[in-house]
Amino acid sequence: MGAGIAQVCLSAGHDVRLHDISASAIAGGRARIEDGLGRLVARGRLDAQGRDAALARLTPAPTLEAAAAGAQVVIEAALEELEAKRAIFRALDRAASADALLATNTSALSVTAIAEVVRRPGRVLGLHFFNPAAVMTLVEVVAGERTDPAAVAAGTAFAEALGRRPVACHDAPGFIVNRVNRPFMQEALRMLEAGEASIETIDAAIVAGGFPMGPFALMDLVGVDVDDAVARALFAAFHAAPRFRPSPVQARLVAAGTLGRKTGGGFYRYDTVGRVLGPTEVFAAGGAALPADEIRTRIELAIVNEAYHAAGEGVASPPDIDLAMQLGAAHPLGPFERARTLGLRRVVGELRRLERLQGERFRVAPALWQIASV
Repeated sequence: MGAGIAQVCLSAGHDVRLHDISASAIAGGRARIEDGLGRLVARGRLDAQGRDAALARLTPAPTLEAAAAGAQVVIEAALEELEAKRAIFRALDRAASADALLATNTSALSVTAIAEVVRRPGRVLGLHFFNPAAVMTLVEVVAGERTDPAAVAAGTAFAEALGRRPVACHDAPGFIVNRVNRPFMQEALRMLEAGEASIETIDAAIVAGGFPMGPFALMDLVGVDVDDAVARALFAAFHAAPRFRPSPVQARLVAAGTLGRKTGGGFYRYDTVGRVLGPTEVFAAGGAALPADEIRTRIELAIVNEAYHAAGEGVASPPDIDLAMQLGAAHPLGPFERARTLGLRRVVGELRRLERLQGERFRVAPALWQIASV
């Protein structure tokens, strides 16, 4: 992610200093940036002169202090470990100029908790880019509890100048996309656990609904272990709410080291160049086939309901949530747009039906209930 973000900044004309934990890691980051820019040249989106000019603006920084000194914006993209990030921000707080923005690219940790260790927490915010950063246009601009509105405005303007689409978000577990998109995976896993449908049936039904990829193919792509970690983090953050319960199916795959494309198999098996060979043997028998419409209804309405939970809690506005889900998760419709298309009374009626059949996780979000009952 760090190399991808650096490439985006270089492409926008910025001078960039790149720091990592070792000289070899910095060299690896530079090599990834060179490769990314080279692919742009090959596609005709950048000429060789532009590539060389961008690389000339890239400087290795052997220390955090060297990276931060005189910088206007510092973006941290370290591993998702709170104490590691807090240690980085302590150093950045000492080294960066007083008016520099200090941004974290965290996708799961609290911006507020990271900012607690700096002397001026008002300048700390989240700039959550999506992977691959050089391709994905969405940036969640996350305001912690003590983030200054001027820092949010500056971070938003910076993202726009990079050619990205910023969405405003308050500091809350999962921010927008990782939270609102959680049912895309979780509800599919529930169906699989219950023997209601096979992974292939579920994925095919979702793709037929206009999504570029089904939930099991997506989990294999991002990593079954990564997705399981997000599920567990949200389950803990939401005090074991049933709708966030992690899947024992995922846990078994993680324990077995069957983590998706990166290990040659997850829910599906892959050949050496990443082509799908079929479902993993344990899933090959499949299950009873729910109708495709019911599969889509359960997944799509669970997402709609979670979007209303998030909006009702003030995490983000409905337009920003819709935009984030379309740009960050490639949904054909944002959840609020989908709800308007279906009609709110119909959405509530279907959620109540699903709650009777499936349990508490489909309970209508208070904000949705309030609007639909008007």
